[in-house]
Amino acid sequence: MTETEFIAALRRLPLHATARGLNDDTALLDAGPLVVTTDTLVEGVHFLPIDPAQDVAWKLVATNLSDLAAKGAKPEGILLNYPLGDNAWDRAFLEGLADVLATFDTRIIGGDTVTLPPSAPRVLTVTAFGSDAAAPARSGALVGDALYVTGTIGDAGAGLAIALGAQGPAELLAAYRCPQPRLADGRILGRQVHAMMDVSDGLLIDASRMAQASNLAVSIDLASIPLSDAYSTFSGDRLAAATAGDDYQLLFAAPQDFATDATCIGAFSAGSGLTLHDSGKPVPLPPSLGYEHAPRG
Repeated sequence: MTETEFIAALRRLPLHATARGLNDDTALLDAGPLVVTTDTLVEGVHFLPIDPAQDVAWKLVATNLSDLAAKGAKPEGILLNYPLGDNAWDRAFLEGLADVLATFDTRIIGGDTVTLPPSAPRVLTVTAFGSDAAAPARSGALVGDALYVTGTIGDAGAGLAIALGAQGPAELLAAYRCPQPRLADGRILGRQVHAMMDVSDGLLIDASRMAQASNLAVSIDLASIPLSDAYSTFSGDRLAAATAGDDYQLLFAAPQDFATDATCIGAFSAGSGLTLHDSGKPVPLPPSLGYEHAPRG
């Protein structure tokens, strides 16, 4: 697929009104207070070479929308930077892109296309824009606040193991390949909570980041971490769930008596660092709290 063909195909997808028909290198966006986020997925790092192109497109957009959800924002549109390579893969990617954009009522604003060198890993980038954002920072937790998380934790980590060959249910594989950004929850919570972020690199590491940004200590009860029935059957290991990442649930700080369907898993206090316990019994911190990018070699 040539660049012209790829852009022509993009023009058949939902376009933001400011995209100028994808005939310009810039877009003028005037939608009130904006939140901007960007995420890059690298083949072999964030997705497997065997992952379907449709699912890679979904995950690329969904991870960005999850950042908007953590700020209580309404998605406005995306910029897509895309490396053209294999014709069949490119067309399958467009199918997945159309699906995720339609599902979350998101439009293309613009972007860039480049040529992928033979055998090079794909590097895919989306920049997402959101409007009407309450934008709670991750640094707003207060002494005495409880730590809450939406949904369940660990499904995506189990899904990665299944993608790599383990036996397990399709719903866990889907949690890894096609995450669901908590946009509706974010819109409600954004105006009420003290701090919020999404769980992308692992519950423990992201909770520790919120505590550090807020200049506080945080304690987490492993027994309280919510697990799905599918994960409980597959593994049930809460510590593995809490360090696996890719959950894209919302993690937030709010008062102890906050009315919510989310699960209370811990609390903030004066001091610094992360401590773990299991129904009151101290638990040593694992060697790794979650995923961190690091140079090789």
